Amino acid sequence: MAPAQLAETQLEELPIETRSVKALQLQQLKRSFDLFAGNYGSKPDLDSGSQEAKLRCKIRDEYEAVKDLKAPEQPAAKRAAVANGAAPSLGGATEVITASEDAASGRSTTARMLDSIAAEKPSASGAGRQQQLVVHSAINGAAHDISKALLLPTAAGGNKEYTPSAAVAKRLPSKWPRPVWHPPWKLFRVISGHLGWVRSVAVEPGNEWFATGSADRTIKIWDLASGQLKLTLTGHIEQVTGLAVSDRHPYMFSAGLDKMVKCWDMEYNKVIRHYHGHLSGVYSLAMHPTLDLLMTGGRDSVCRVWDMRSKVQAFVLSGHDDTVCSILSQPTDPQVITGSHDKTVKLWDLRKGKTMTTLTYHKKSVRGLALHPTEYCFASASAENIKKFRLPRGEFLHNMLQNQKSIVNTMAVNEDGVLASGADNGSLWFWDWKSGNCFQQHATQVQPGSLESEAGIFAMTYDQTGSRLICAEADKTIKLYKEDEQATPETHPVSFRPPKDIRRF
Repeated sequence: MAPAQLAETQLEELPIETRSVKALQLQQLKRSFDLFAGNYGSKPDLDSGSQEAKLRCKIRDEYEAVKDLKAPEQPAAKRAAVANGAAPSLGGATEVITASEDAASGRSTTARMLDSIAAEKPSASGAGRQQQLVVHSAINGAAHDISKALLLPTAAGGNKEYTPSAAVAKRLPSKWPRPVWHPPWKLFRVISGHLGWVRSVAVEPGNEWFATGSADRTIKIWDLASGQLKLTLTGHIEQVTGLAVSDRHPYMFSAGLDKMVKCWDMEYNKVIRHYHGHLSGVYSLAMHPTLDLLMTGGRDSVCRVWDMRSKVQAFVLSGHDDTVCSILSQPTDPQVITGSHDKTVKLWDLRKGKTMTTLTYHKKSVRGLALHPTEYCFASASAENIKKFRLPRGEFLHNMLQNQKSIVNTMAVNEDGVLASGADNGSLWFWDWKSGNCFQQHATQVQPGSLESEAGIFAMTYDQTGSRLICAEADKTIKLYKEDEQATPETHPVSFRPPKDIRRF
């Protein structure tokens, strides 16, 4: 028989064991234990060093106050009985055990280790507490020595100096700026005359009069000093939602829900130009401070840049996905800032007509924007909070410390750092710009005959001096506020609590 045929016959005759995979795994595991760990069935020996460190920590933590106390003295009869070798009674006497008796009685390793731990010196147990918040007196009435640092035991059996967590990581609220004291604001005049919601307001650069646009489709000119009506302009066929007065020309610009943008000559009180191009209602309007440009935004989700003189549409700043409801303009880049119902704020490069930065910090519609007159930063408001950003890159600074908990429609800030915000529910809050602290919360009162639901603020602005706040409200009135001259820091102290959790968003 050939060798190959003999090998095949032998392979066929070998028996095949039928064992499960689990049994094979257990067998391999047992073989590994037998090969590498012959004593796998017994517990490993305890490390005497680690056990001693553990006992030292436990003694120090739990028995620090009583471990140095002396045991109560025994009566003479019991001491004599112990000396003679008699068994101690169960009355609480201390049992005296010698080394030979210890070995004979089979005491545990832990008990023998406790006996071997040497008592600490009194100076170590009474170490100084100069870094503790409260310095306790000693048990015997003597004061602690606070000239030495507090020592804590380590796992290796040594000691280390205690360092409080406040010294390791300084708390951020300690660096939060303290709010500047501002006098509270009070209502001093209510002007009525419109027949509908007052949707927009603008102050003349000479600070002599201001204009308001209303849902009654009219624009009224009011004397700022007396509050008397000077003029009524008609021409819009829908709500007037935006107003701006030029400081270089005798012009006033208005925008409304009728898709019209008009230029009024205030010398003749007539419309001299129309700017056509919006596909839907116009919600916001702003003028460039140095160039003859006009910016308007509306429900068609774009911000249109117009040349004042030629009525040419210079740019269509597109990129928002919803209504553009607030616009800011400044002389330096970014020269145009827009807020939209799509929860974003965009910073625009006016030379290229493109977006520089898109800020997506808000979770609700951004209805209000306010540019600080002296600092290079701005604030944006939505229903969840008010946020501050640094220009030109739009770096997020911080949230305001309180939450107005309402839909904020408009904001205004003066040179003194007083930020005012008005909401749909009629709440008017005054904030310190530097710290973000709300120092006054005011609720507007509707005029007699109006519904309580008409307590809403649609627009607001300061006059040129920053000492008068003009609010356009839903109860068809214009309310003027000023600072309380009689208020002092003693009569109206600042209520300020630094934030505990400083969130990035």
